[in-house]
Amino acid sequence: MENFLEFIAHEFDLPLSNPVLIFALILMIILIAPFVMRKFKLPGIIGLIISGVIIGPYGFNFLEKNIAIDLFSTIGLLYIMFIAGLDLDMNEFRSNRNKSLSFGIFTFLLPLFIGFPLCQIVLGYDNNASLLVASMFSTHTLVAYPIVSRLGITKNEAVAVTVGGTIFTDTAVLMILAVIMGKSQGNLNTEFWIRLVVSLTVFLTLMFWIIPKITRWFFNKLESEKHAHYIFVLAVVFFSAYLAHLSGLEPIIGAFIAGLALNRLIPNTSALMNRIEFIGNSLFIPFFLISVGMLVDVSVVFNGPRALLIAGVLTIGAIFGKWLAAFFTQKVFKYTKAQRQIIFGLSTSHAAATLAVILVGYRAGILDEHILNGTVILILITCVVASFATERAARKIVFSEKEVLLSSSEKLSFNNEHILLPIANLQNIEKLLEFIILVKDKKSTNPVTVLSVVPNNDEAEQNIIASRKKLEEFKKHGAAAEVSINTIATIDLNATAGISRIAKEITADIIVMGWPRKAGILEKLIGERIYSIINNVDKNLFICHLDKLPVTQKRIVILAPSLAEKEVGFETWVLKVMKLSSELSIPVVMFGVEQTYKAALKIVNKYRLSGSISFTQFTGWEDFLQISKLISQDDLLMLVSARSDAVSYQKYLDHIPSKLEKHFQENNKVIVFPQQNYQTISRKTFNGKNFTLRRKIVHERKNKRKML
Repeated sequence: MENFLEFIAHEFDLPLSNPVLIFALILMIILIAPFVMRKFKLPGIIGLIISGVIIGPYGFNFLEKNIAIDLFSTIGLLYIMFIAGLDLDMNEFRSNRNKSLSFGIFTFLLPLFIGFPLCQIVLGYDNNASLLVASMFSTHTLVAYPIVSRLGITKNEAVAVTVGGTIFTDTAVLMILAVIMGKSQGNLNTEFWIRLVVSLTVFLTLMFWIIPKITRWFFNKLESEKHAHYIFVLAVVFFSAYLAHLSGLEPIIGAFIAGLALNRLIPNTSALMNRIEFIGNSLFIPFFLISVGMLVDVSVVFNGPRALLIAGVLTIGAIFGKWLAAFFTQKVFKYTKAQRQIIFGLSTSHAAATLAVILVGYRAGILDEHILNGTVILILITCVVASFATERAARKIVFSEKEVLLSSSEKLSFNNEHILLPIANLQNIEKLLEFIILVKDKKSTNPVTVLSVVPNNDEAEQNIIASRKKLEEFKKHGAAAEVSINTIATIDLNATAGISRIAKEITADIIVMGWPRKAGILEKLIGERIYSIINNVDKNLFICHLDKLPVTQKRIVILAPSLAEKEVGFETWVLKVMKLSSELSIPVVMFGVEQTYKAALKIVNKYRLSGSISFTQFTGWEDFLQISKLISQDDLLMLVSARSDAVSYQKYLDHIPSKLEKHFQENNKVIVFPQQNYQTISRKTFNGKNFTLRRKIVHERKNKRKML
């Protein structure tokens, strides 16, 4: 019994040595700390950092900084930077790259100009030490980024500008570090600069040209192996971080660039993105925040007035410099007060690059232990300030965006959209689901309904049981991307009747269908079953031919007929196209007439949608060779068609599907039939024909088909 008690006591000797117990303790902290902070209305990040202080070697010494802690901490840090690169809206970034560059210059130069005289005059350090410490003022780590991610405002322009400016700022600081180290070692010569330029060129070429090609190939070859996609992405992140290290940069820059390189290939609503964020936010990032707290030595404040003076000067200088940069950015670009606060909050926290700069300088003998200890205190205070400021500003922005949302009844109804996916071939559902997940509004509470219609014959009961069983298998695809899937297997006279009935029962807004494949007779696309569905179901209909992964597309090319903007469903498909553009970070090119383009642009501006849309005049619908020369195999083609009694209907639209199949066999294709509303739109208004009589004839034809 005594031996057992000794064994138990030994297990709890401090610092803890049992890896299982250590891991369990950290998991409990990750679980409990945010809830405790929430009681005091404090950001959960602060709880994790404070927990690190308490359990660390300078607190109660529950844990010591060892290889395992450093490994998980490094993974968490790289995760933060990688996710920041992935979350960056590349369309928004391209349109705001000058703003990001401007903010990067402000947040680099202003703290630098403040920090250098402070270190020289107030603290009495030499030029090299003063420049190194001042450059530390300019750095920032996106410690508070999980807050904006959790609150769903990563697409806000101020957030995009701040994240975009990170790469400019930290890269410039690390360049200063490389130069100072080269100078201190006497290696600042021509060879040094040549090696630096060559290594950076090779690194950036590899990241933005080679890595995306390899990733596309890997995703296509192992399309069904989703777990392999995640492992591959992790390998790319850490490989990129190490390559950055070899190039003379900090690994965090490599992780951020990896996020930018894979940005287009990992949509925000994809199952892969969900896995990346889930594991990172649940484990690795909290691990990093705890490790930051473990660096804090509270006792330094009692080491005399010199330590307090240095810690105070560093903290005040760093915070004021970042506030000044946010202030100038707000004034120059006319941002709101909340946006200025979010810029300040995100850019105030010092951790990764700050530690890198100071530790390298300390080990090289350029900086003393007072600077090191003062920097650790600086890290703790700035992380707390950043968390408070970011949380407060983010909630203000969320509240203001909700007000804008509620002021628009059209947008509100759109957010309650219901998408119906009728399927005939259960083997082709995965790509259709991926397409739906990409275009589905995140705010919609309705599930995606997957429908299988079984003919009412002698084998109906057996077929309905088999269909229900197979449909259940596909719920996991939606669950992986956190999209609710509702499955319906029903019996009806035919597919058209079943789809029409269920679409009315669930009040579906959009119907997504697979492209019918009839070997050798694809020219009959608009015929028989599809024709019947098109003309008997007045919903927004998307007919999809998706052989390639959506993430491999480089452009969305829209072929829109004249008067397409007069259809009731015009706004819906424009919103979906722009949503797809934003998720895939690819531009939109519209071929058609200028009136249609201006109407689409009006919708983009109305809802402040991100994404790039351009226009090319096109009227040669009969000569498709014209357009085939302007389209590559990596373009997603979207034909906006129309029902035979629609305002925008033209006879040439009946022949376009076969032309698409003939000239663009390798392309992903989508045909859109917008919803119509006979009560509000009359074709007579546009061409002077007797639309009422035309509509009566069409309805009579529909009734005859129903009777048959």
